[in-house]
Amino acid sequence: MAWHLAEKFETPDGYVKWASFGQGDPVVLLHGSPFSSYIWREIAPALARTRQVYVWDLLGFGQSEQREGQDVGLAAQGRIFARLLAHWGLSRPSVVAHDVGGAVALRALLLEGSEYGDLTLVDAVGGGQWGTGYFKLIRENARVFEQLPDYAHEALVASHLRHATHTGYRPGVLSSYVDPWRGPQGQAAFYRQYRQFEQSQTDELEPLLGGVAVPTRVIWGREDRLLPAEFAEYLRSRIPHATLTWVEGAGHTIQEDAPARLLSHLAAGFHAASL
Repeated sequence: MAWHLAEKFETPDGYVKWASFGQGDPVVLLHGSPFSSYIWREIAPALARTRQVYVWDLLGFGQSEQREGQDVGLAAQGRIFARLLAHWGLSRPSVVAHDVGGAVALRALLLEGSEYGDLTLVDAVGGGQWGTGYFKLIRENARVFEQLPDYAHEALVASHLRHATHTGYRPGVLSSYVDPWRGPQGQAAFYRQYRQFEQSQTDELEPLLGGVAVPTRVIWGREDRLLPAEFAEYLRSRIPHATLTWVEGAGHTIQEDAPARLLSHLAAGFHAASL
């Protein structure tokens, strides 16, 4: 399906694109890396039947601006999110965050003074030693990877994206995820985020997680190979009263592997029983 974010919000490092659907109690959906708001393309319209849904592409991702010199680190993205909430006039929305979108949402909540009605973390980064393995290799050698020929770069991005799903992507979906990272500008932007997504930017959150006072739930794909079970247990144990729901047969991208089951959790009451 076509996915277009019509609205633009200016930041000191470039614009971010966003869109809103539906009416009702507001809910904001955050994506992670190397994804974009496209990952919510099926969830957002369905939620919009009863709620006002906001989506946006992180700076340097998806349809948002990509250019040299941008600060696209997690701290900067957290500040942008806090400013976006103020721009939208949202004081206590529901927030649903995936992957590094979890760190962005937690930084806005705990360090930028934003207020949420409730928080849902879906296979999300929020602490622990997440910046290891593939991520650490690219971050420490980003200048080398930036010099890859385009075919090798695109193969690397596609391979990483395939590793995120347990069931595989439907036709055309993988290409849509790779598209923002194609060409010289996209390739530079891809490795820019790795250089700037530092472990220290979530280490700051760890002593603050006990202060998360809003109702919080953790939803996790049982077959997640990027952020395995220990990261789900980490968040549940450190955020007071957080609940944990496993989605069987789904990997890191529950939105792709089990969209109907994820939607059922998000659309039901916050404390609905696990499905």
